Amino acid sequence: MKEIRTRFAPSPTGFMHTGNLRTALYAYLFAKKNNGKFILRIEDTDRERLIENAVETVYNTLKLAGLQHNEGPDCGGDCGPYVQSERKLIYAEYAQKLLDSGDAYYCFCTKERLESLTDESGNRRYDKHCLHLSKEEITKNLADGIPCVIRQNVPTTGVSSFNDLVFGEISVENRELHDNVLIKSDGYPTYNFANVVDDHLMRISHVFRGMEYLSSTPNYNLLYNAFGWEIPEYVHLPHIMRDKQHKLSKRYGDANFEDFLEKGFLPEAIINYVALLGWNPKNDCEKFTLAGLTEAFDIAGISKSAAVFDEIKLRWLNSQYIQEMPVEEFGRLAESYLEKLPATIDKQLLIKMLQPRISVFSDIPEKLVFITSFEGYDINLLENKNSKTTIEMAQNILPEVITLSENTTVWENDALFEAYNSLTERLGVKRKQLLWLVRIALTGQASTPCGATEACVLLGKEESLRRLRYSASRLKG
Repeated sequence: MKEIRTRFAPSPTGFMHTGNLRTALYAYLFAKKNNGKFILRIEDTDRERLIENAVETVYNTLKLAGLQHNEGPDCGGDCGPYVQSERKLIYAEYAQKLLDSGDAYYCFCTKERLESLTDESGNRRYDKHCLHLSKEEITKNLADGIPCVIRQNVPTTGVSSFNDLVFGEISVENRELHDNVLIKSDGYPTYNFANVVDDHLMRISHVFRGMEYLSSTPNYNLLYNAFGWEIPEYVHLPHIMRDKQHKLSKRYGDANFEDFLEKGFLPEAIINYVALLGWNPKNDCEKFTLAGLTEAFDIAGISKSAAVFDEIKLRWLNSQYIQEMPVEEFGRLAESYLEKLPATIDKQLLIKMLQPRISVFSDIPEKLVFITSFEGYDINLLENKNSKTTIEMAQNILPEVITLSENTTVWENDALFEAYNSLTERLGVKRKQLLWLVRIALTGQASTPCGATEACVLLGKEESLRRLRYSASRLKG
């Protein structure tokens, strides 16, 4: 049986976009599911768009995502080099073969001439002008150093068809295809050429890429046929949309993997969610480990329809991971968000309060505003329709709470809860009314990651009494 070999071939032109990450993930899952190899190739032939350290971003992203490649620039393999800029001589050799067979030709047209060319529909299309140059003209132009490219010689008649494992049979009339540039004037190959040569020489069995390449695939297949090479299986993936009208796009800074990490999302949650963007596991399961995704993944589950990126759904999924992780791990990951808190705050207690109440780690600062910012809060928060509390009720209850708290010797959650509960019976108010007033008087916030008695324990007796007295004093005016 033929070995399954897939590849991820990013261009080092910036951050890892969600669409690229999904392509890498599906290629990885398919290879691992079938005991195959997952190859990393860096496609850096677009020299004008290269960004410094972008290759390191690729390595770091794959590492954080858990997508370990079997071959690549950093780990080697028997099909290298795995960086396209190091393969120029290879592309030159195969371009020459196409020139010799007539499947490619030199083009010396100027930029001005190319910009003047349009077809009957008004689209820019090359007219095969240089295909008809004589050998003498070509030799002289090359000797004179006239800038040139090498173009693919596409047939003008007939139909090119291929099968895609997601979209099925695709047919394109050859007259609709372009004579793509294969080798640019700087000697570097275009994607249109390099990906074919590399995929063949690296023995890629299945090509995973975005559906925007569906229309170009007939061009690639004509190159495979010209060389007499076996055409790989194709898996074109549907678009990921940021809404019903707009694709996710690097250009607009959408869905950057690193940005999501900085927002406090977990890598495993991001990977889990990205897997579900365009793939259905055919059951009700939504939370997967990487091993679980590998076991469940099937190309038959990939949809033809676009998927809409829903950050609310990602937040929910991330919250599931947070709530299920050991408290020690949660504390380690939350530590950087707690560094600026007063030394008197019991961080271990705070961690236990936070874990079930956040969706992403970047929620933590907002949840903790009440610790560092208190005075001057809106006193009207003491009035609440659901709890049926009023300012007048607070004026009567808070002094009683202060007196009880001053005389409480055991400053622990259960003891405080029992003491405040007894006070509600004596005052003839409901427990939720008293606890709402105490919590607001302690925190000055409508929403906190802790209840009233938990806030007391977290702040400590001295600070709790200070805040209760402050809140009561504001009601005297």
